[in-house]
Amino acid sequence: MSTDVILHAEGVSKRFQNFVALDNVSVSFPRSRLTAVIGPNGAGKSTFFNVISGAFPPSGGRIVYDGADITGQPQHRFAHLGIAKSFQITNVFPQLTARENVRIAVQAMHTRYQMFRRREAFSELVDKADELLRTVHLLPHARRAAETLAHGQQRALEIAIALACRPRLLLLDEPTAGMSPEETREMMDLIVRLAEERTVVLVEHKMKLVMGISDHLVVLHQGQVLAEGAPDEIRANEEVKRVYLGRERTHAASREP
Repeated sequence: MSTDVILHAEGVSKRFQNFVALDNVSVSFPRSRLTAVIGPNGAGKSTFFNVISGAFPPSGGRIVYDGADITGQPQHRFAHLGIAKSFQITNVFPQLTARENVRIAVQAMHTRYQMFRRREAFSELVDKADELLRTVHLLPHARRAAETLAHGQQRALEIAIALACRPRLLLLDEPTAGMSPEETREMMDLIVRLAEERTVVLVEHKMKLVMGISDHLVVLHQGQVLAEGAPDEIRANEEVKRVYLGRERTHAASREP
C-alpha cells in the first residue's frame, strides 16, 4: 500500500440482520489531507464512520491503518495508535469544567501518571489541557461547566478532548450537526486549521458545506461508493448530480408553498 495513504477500507461490509448498511466499500484516505465522506441521509455515512473508528466491527472486509490491519481492535487501542474521533452526539462530562474535561483526557494518555505525584506533574497536565483549549478557542471558558457552554462550544470541547492523544488521524462525524450558521462557520474554520497538522476525515451530509475546504471527497449512496475524487471531479460527476444534487433539488421543491 502506498505510504501516501494513512487509512484504507478494503471491501468493508456491514449488515444488521437482513439489512445491508455497507456493501463492499473500498476507500483510501490520503495522508495529511482533509477528506469528506458525503452522501444523502441514509447513504451509510454514519455506519461507515462507526466501522472505521472501531465502534462497529465490519461484517466483512478489513481496515488498514498506516500499513497495519486494525480490524476488530478494541476502541481504546485507537487513541494509542494515533486515531481520535468525535461523534455526532456530544460526549463530555457535563458537570465538570472545560479544563477538567480536557485534563482528564490528557491524563488518560499518560499511563504512568499516578495519583500521588509532585504538584508540578499536575500543573503540566493543566498546561497541556489549556494549550488544547486555546487551539479550539475555548481557553476563556476553561472554568465554565461543560453543560453551560453553547452547543458549538461543546462540540469544540469534544474536539479538544480528541486532540489529547495527539492524533495523526482525526475522524469527525457531522461536527456541525445542530449548529447555528455562525457556529457552523467557526467549526469549519477550526477543522481547516486542524487539517494543517494532521489527516482529517470528515463525515457530512451537507455537500456545499465541505466542497470548498476538502482536498478529497468520497460520495456514498445506498451503502456503496458512488464516486471518489477531487472536489472539481465530484462537481462534474453526472451520477453525483443525478443521485445527490437532484435529491437536494427535490427536497427544496417540496418545501415550496
